[in-house]
Amino acid sequence: MQIIDGSHGEGGGQILRTSLSLAALRGQAVRIEKIRAQRSKPGLRPQHLTALKALAAVTQAEVSGDAIGSTSLTFKPHSISSGNYTFDVAQHTPSAGSVTLIAQALLPVLMRAGAPSTLILQGGTHVPWSPPAHYLSEVFLPALQEMGVSVGLELHSWGWYPSGGGEIRLRIQPRQNLSPVTWMKQPEVSQFQGLSAGANLPEHIINRQRQRLRSRWGDSIAIQELPVSGRGPGTLVFLWGPHAGFSALGKRGKRAEAVADEAAEAFTAFQDRQAAVDKHLADQILLYLALAGGRSEFSTEAITSHLLTNIWVIEQFLGKIFKVRGTLGERGEIQVTGEPAAKWEPGCTEN
Repeated sequence: MQIIDGSHGEGGGQILRTSLSLAALRGQAVRIEKIRAQRSKPGLRPQHLTALKALAAVTQAEVSGDAIGSTSLTFKPHSISSGNYTFDVAQHTPSAGSVTLIAQALLPVLMRAGAPSTLILQGGTHVPWSPPAHYLSEVFLPALQEMGVSVGLELHSWGWYPSGGGEIRLRIQPRQNLSPVTWMKQPEVSQFQGLSAGANLPEHIINRQRQRLRSRWGDSIAIQELPVSGRGPGTLVFLWGPHAGFSALGKRGKRAEAVADEAAEAFTAFQDRQAAVDKHLADQILLYLALAGGRSEFSTEAITSHLLTNIWVIEQFLGKIFKVRGTLGERGEIQVTGEPAAKWEPGCTEN
């Protein structure tokens, strides 16, 4: 059994998700200890528990420690089953937990199933401390497509914090072998576009967000205004292009201009670093690069503790396969020599 220290490095939920995904892919038992030990609310939160239970359902796993607040668990997976799955973060307790973080845990596993699968994930689609659903659809999934992975996403309803109630639907095509990639060149500003969206708020707020972005870039970046529905009020500003996306969410007392500025300043900081990949995609894509046969390489705007921690987790299972050039907080370059997951033969079935 692989033992993972859940308090290592950044010490967040990414350790849990990556460990469970790799255990499922390899058909290997794992025990995770000291889960989120340094957080204000240690242990499993609703979105972590939902990811655990979802992976257990997909792999017919034996699980212990599957409860809110649990700081240790064991996970013993069996074969991966394709199928039609629905998981709700609020099934056991009210929550706007992120559906995109649950998708992060499930996608690499269902990609290895023997037939297509569908996923309905219910909870928070646009909530703090997680990538919004638009980041998944416009940045993360297109990056996977370059590696040969086909996943479709539909946003059926928006879920804001704290009400939740959103829903995304994904269809995952099986893919045994992934292609390595080289992403070193900074994308051009002209390759980016933007979105100003809001729900249950005066329409002028959406317009002010858009106008603030236009004051920075004029017509060089097309910005769409989108009034939407959802349970509770919320606003989103999102800027995206190849391998990069920058979002900001509104909240009570936060002016529309401040929401736009937050996303715009993150985009400007990315441009200044002259890198190909934003810091969030950098750590999210690592597991897939580890599954691709051959060498991949990319430049990123910043070496983060999330990235270094995720590398550490992956190498607990696969050995030393990464090379990192750069220092924490600065622009960096990552190389990975992947091993095709097809060699692992964990056992895949059609449901």
